[in-house]
Amino acid sequence: MAEQTGRPQVGSQTLARGLRALLAVVDSPDGMTSQQLAVELGVHRSIAYRLLQTLADFGFVAQSADGRYRGGSRLATLADAYLPTLRELAIPVMRGVANEIGCTVSLFVAEGAEAVSIELVEPTTAAHHIAFKAGMRTPINRGAAGYALLAAGPQVAEEPVEVTRARERGYATSSGEIELGAYAVAAPIPNSHPRACLNLITHREDQAKAAEKFILNAARQVGEALSE
Repeated sequence: MAEQTGRPQVGSQTLARGLRALLAVVDSPDGMTSQQLAVELGVHRSIAYRLLQTLADFGFVAQSADGRYRGGSRLATLADAYLPTLRELAIPVMRGVANEIGCTVSLFVAEGAEAVSIELVEPTTAAHHIAFKAGMRTPINRGAAGYALLAAGPQVAEEPVEVTRARERGYATSSGEIELGAYAVAAPIPNSHPRACLNLITHREDQAKAAEKFILNAARQVGEALSE
């Protein structure tokens, strides 16, 4: 048996570097050049270029006419493969709430100590609304989405009072905890594994208050569909 040194094997180091490169490109709003990626990863430009070319060969990134690399079409396949049933059932319900209230509605799941947005729907009925992208991560012990996800689990000692309140009401609220000046309402989705919730975010307190019953009913609707 090979001696365990505690250091990553060569293969895992290479994979980790490739994944870091992919995340850097995807998270960059304007894409990245090989030089920018080299600086981001702290490697020589030739190494960054080879990483990008390998990712491009598999369709995970694509080089645009301006020479910058951006997310490739293969990413859509990966996204569709993650919790397809939950997302398929949730999206129409999310769209109805988003258009009814005029706010962005997102689907969050619990992943370790974080709440992760895996889908979002923006309203077609409102010109101005808070927008963010899928993949957003927030601490699970802060913000409406995190509170709702914790409320979907068993009660634990010294849990935030907002979680206890969310368990009693069926939904969680927060103000300015994730984004300054923003109000959020989230409700856990029953029968979901992993734990999931619907979350609505707005800059208007009255809009958030009016959305509470809509988010609660929407989460229950998705949960019922999951149990069928």
